[in-house]
Amino acid sequence: MSANIQAVILGATGYVGGELLRLISTHPDMKLAAAVSESCAGEPIAKTFPHLASIYGGTSFVSHGNWFDTVDDGASVALFSSAPHGASAAIIKSALTVAATKNLDVHVVDSSADFRYSMQEDFESVYAIEHGAPDLLERFQCGLPEQIVDTNVRHIGHPGCFATAILLASVPLLAAGITNDELFVTGVTGSTGSGKSPQSGTHHPERHSNLYAYKALAHRHTPEIVRLAAAATGVDAIINFVPHSGPFARGIYATVQAKTNRDVTQRELQDIFTSTYTDAAFVEVVDGMPKLKNVVASNHCQIGVAASGDTVVVMSAIDNLVKGAAGGAVQWMNRLWGLPETAGLLAPAPAWT
Repeated sequence: MSANIQAVILGATGYVGGELLRLISTHPDMKLAAAVSESCAGEPIAKTFPHLASIYGGTSFVSHGNWFDTVDDGASVALFSSAPHGASAAIIKSALTVAATKNLDVHVVDSSADFRYSMQEDFESVYAIEHGAPDLLERFQCGLPEQIVDTNVRHIGHPGCFATAILLASVPLLAAGITNDELFVTGVTGSTGSGKSPQSGTHHPERHSNLYAYKALAHRHTPEIVRLAAAATGVDAIINFVPHSGPFARGIYATVQAKTNRDVTQRELQDIFTSTYTDAAFVEVVDGMPKLKNVVASNHCQIGVAASGDTVVVMSAIDNLVKGAAGGAVQWMNRLWGLPETAGLLAPAPAWT
């Protein structure tokens, strides 16, 4: 199957779209067929992403109405969507309709929130907008590849970036049964987590040398985290989440604290996480504390733990744009196509960013 999978990126001009373009450029089994953007159709990819000029210097964005002209009839297609919440579902529905007419073999991974809930009313209650394709919900599954062993669906809704970091830290804790069901979570995110469109929270003078909480106990990723944690562990956890805006561009650092039902040693806690992630290529349980610079721009996650008496702490560091979005999407797409889960994703973090 090598190099025979044609990649199509819907909503390709945002930060996640740019990271998908970068990752696909070195993927051994995928080749870009179309970078789709209605607003930038006909413009060179390099105009929006100058850092990708050496790779895509002669390639332009295409419109939603003609991306399928770049794909061969009957082709195997990896369809990625990095379109915004609320818009992605309808765009995917249209794309799948066209794909059927060309007899394309398609798997979809959506990085928006549109397919993170299996029930239309759950999505609409959290995002306060109408779902764009409720008839497709049963064809998608949401979760992290590290926490879903088998899937019988063709398409995936990727969890949010905060959800990714927090689930990697909290699911082994809940599954071990050593804590009560209430977790206290702090997460600090970089400015790219707010998307490419400028706003007050990501404006450099506001963000530089600054740190502040927002949407305390009211972040919209919280019900998603609760639902996915329950699906992975059977525990209906109470998640008390306080997100923070950090003075950096990329990365998420999440800290999960909980009370245990008995005294737990540092070694016991370390062993729980090490055994959980023995076969997880992208999760490293470290001695000591994880650091953002060890994971930024990579698909890797570092986890560190601490324990004292009846209190445990788990820390998780990821890149929000890669492991939390584009890289996680490629990881899922690899599995859907029966490829090695690590294909195209083993580049280490650059460290001195």
